[in-house]
Amino acid sequence: MTPEFDYTAAKAALEWQIELGVDECISETPINRYDVKPQKLKLGPTSNIGPVSAMPSVIAVQESAADIAGIMAGRCADLATLRDAMAVFDHCALKKGAKNLVFADGNPSARVMIIGEAPGRDEDTQGLPFVGDAGQLLDKMFAAIGMKRTGKTVQDALYITNVMPWRPPQNRDPAPEEITMMLPFLKRHIELVNPDMIVLMGNTACQAVLGRKGITRLRGNWTSAFEVPVMPMFHPAALLRDGLKKRDAWADLLTIQARLKG
Repeated sequence: MTPEFDYTAAKAALEWQIELGVDECISETPINRYDVKPQKLKLGPTSNIGPVSAMPSVIAVQESAADIAGIMAGRCADLATLRDAMAVFDHCALKKGAKNLVFADGNPSARVMIIGEAPGRDEDTQGLPFVGDAGQLLDKMFAAIGMKRTGKTVQDALYITNVMPWRPPQNRDPAPEEITMMLPFLKRHIELVNPDMIVLMGNTACQAVLGRKGITRLRGNWTSAFEVPVMPMFHPAALLRDGLKKRDAWADLLTIQARLKG
């Protein structure tokens, strides 16, 4: 017998399931998949299998989506237009399961642009990057060298965004094809902000911008992308899982501070 829920109890039960990572509803009526008869394939002249050349490959679809993203991004003359273009881009399936587009936060005139991986639950809810536990640690990290997302001058301001503007289901890592699809928007984002340096937080950001993974190897070493100096760092979420990494993160922050002053 199905229990009767009032509004408060039903809302609490739903929030509890969301906390567990549920992201898909199931029909109340069960479906017996064994009752679905598979279609018998016909071979020969009367075959009901279409020619292979007529079936669009996954790679072709991904390439066309990236091409469309490139065209849309190239037409954006400012950040507001870029955000609007990303909002109407419907070729990334992550958009269908997300609550909000997470575009950016901070001062677009900042010298430092931070690029993270993808929104989590808190970011998806608020529509802003790095606002959960990892985001609070990020704020403390850069506050230690006199920088913050609410900074009013180019010297103390930060500008923060992500590779992916929508939350992946259950906070999984973005798939390579999803990164490829959204990369034209990220590239245009960097061009419009035109920072003095980019800080890449974690492997996904390094994969998107540098085409390489292995954050333990990459962190702490200056490189460049899109004609901008780049510093890879451990993602704040990794620091929350392993406190020993905070020593390396502090060394990287001091390196960033020294380069800004120099």
